[in-house]
Amino acid sequence: MSHASAEPRDRRRAATATGPIIGALAVAGIVVSIMQTLVVPLVADLPELLDASASNTAWVVTAALLGAAVSTPILGRLGDMYGKKRMMLISLGILTIGSVLGALTSSLLVVIAARTLQGLSLGLVPLGISVMRDELPPEKLGSALGLMSSSLGIGGALGVPLAAVIAQQFNWHVLFWGAAGLGLLTLALVWRVIPESPVRDTGHGRFDFVGAAGLSIGVLALLLVISKGSDWGWLTGRTLGVAAVGVVVLAAWGAWELRSPSPLVDLRISARRQVLMTNLTSVAIGFAMYGVSLVIPQLMQAPTGTGYGFGQSMVVAGLCFAPFGVVMMLASPFTARVSSAFGPKTSLMLGALTIGVSYGLGVVLIHHIWQIILVSSLVGLGIALAYSAMPALIMSAVPPTETAAANGLNTLMRSIGTSSSAAVVGVVLAHMTTTYQGSAVPSLAGFKTTFIIGAAAAAVALVLAAFIPGRRASAPVVIPPQRDTALTSAENTAQADAVSP
Repeated sequence: MSHASAEPRDRRRAATATGPIIGALAVAGIVVSIMQTLVVPLVADLPELLDASASNTAWVVTAALLGAAVSTPILGRLGDMYGKKRMMLISLGILTIGSVLGALTSSLLVVIAARTLQGLSLGLVPLGISVMRDELPPEKLGSALGLMSSSLGIGGALGVPLAAVIAQQFNWHVLFWGAAGLGLLTLALVWRVIPESPVRDTGHGRFDFVGAAGLSIGVLALLLVISKGSDWGWLTGRTLGVAAVGVVVLAAWGAWELRSPSPLVDLRISARRQVLMTNLTSVAIGFAMYGVSLVIPQLMQAPTGTGYGFGQSMVVAGLCFAPFGVVMMLASPFTARVSSAFGPKTSLMLGALTIGVSYGLGVVLIHHIWQIILVSSLVGLGIALAYSAMPALIMSAVPPTETAAANGLNTLMRSIGTSSSAAVVGVVLAHMTTTYQGSAVPSLAGFKTTFIIGAAAAAVALVLAAFIPGRRASAPVVIPPQRDTALTSAENTAQADAVSP
């Protein structure tokens, strides 16, 4: 096992000194999350703007998702080894470069490259979670973790209306210039406010480039099948071939990681019941979350002549979805109290139950705008409860020197869930349609079916969460104050074994 390298100092800061750190990390998380939905208002116009087919311009959205999926575990491991603040600054630098690149071009390939660079920045979120573990006192940690973890949903929800307003009022390149400005401002904020964590993994040797390449290729192949399978055809040679590549590469990657003295992902730790079941639950929660974000904008913009649509603009549709993110943000102190009082496992199960009940209500409460806002807000509350619990469960089961990598893998699991949801919901809404003025539009039955699928995914998450070890883990394992100069290999092993199921 590895050991940590740190300067001797009291790591746990006074509660009064943590506000700027929490605020800066939350802002950074929201900014990088906004990149995931930055071009959503442009989707219908991209073929004309980039002089390409709709199937090709779809890569502008997909590229960011793929970049995020690859970056989260890799940046987490690099942060554990070489410094979390350093890797956060690099992430924001990559975001800024990608944004400037997108602002200066109208070429499809260059825009796809720019969106990939923007997506890579999402690895900042697990790094921020790890910094919070290293720097915050216990009484501040719970709500801070909830806010940072929820930034994945908050940024996406708030980014849609903001991007819609900019896209309607200005040239589409302004979206990328604005993203570049946000990237620079956030980089300066992180550089000025966030301390470099002293907790380092210096015992694993060199970075596992083979493992990073294997995980990237395998995950990219599977996510390509998930996101493009409906366009390619699920049983075509291309789809089956890419799926086979993904499975074979991931199998080889697993064998390599088990033998490697310096693995990108410690699969033995990841196989512990608490970590494994939390990650599997994260896939189901991510799947459940994405349904509401796909249904609400389309339902709000559906023509009123259909009998169920509201005929609203993209801006209004985005504003109606914004409460989803606002609730996630405001609920962080509440979710922390729930986890503190009953344990993060209970918080995770309560979140899954809330999501499932909310989708069930959505099947009935779908005929008025206020009902749609209510349902999305309740789903946001459920997501906030679940997302706040996941980092606590992960960090209580892994050594301090592997916090960022472990949370990166957990974030990847959520991404797999959301990508799978996007594919499934896309197929449902594409095939369950009605004809309006000669055009096919998603039917009311299609929207209700999506809510039912979301409720089913939440039920799966609830069942999976029930198998997480039942002991309370309201506070993650920390290095004792006044002694953080180093953890020996034996100490790290003892800490890990103490929290393993």
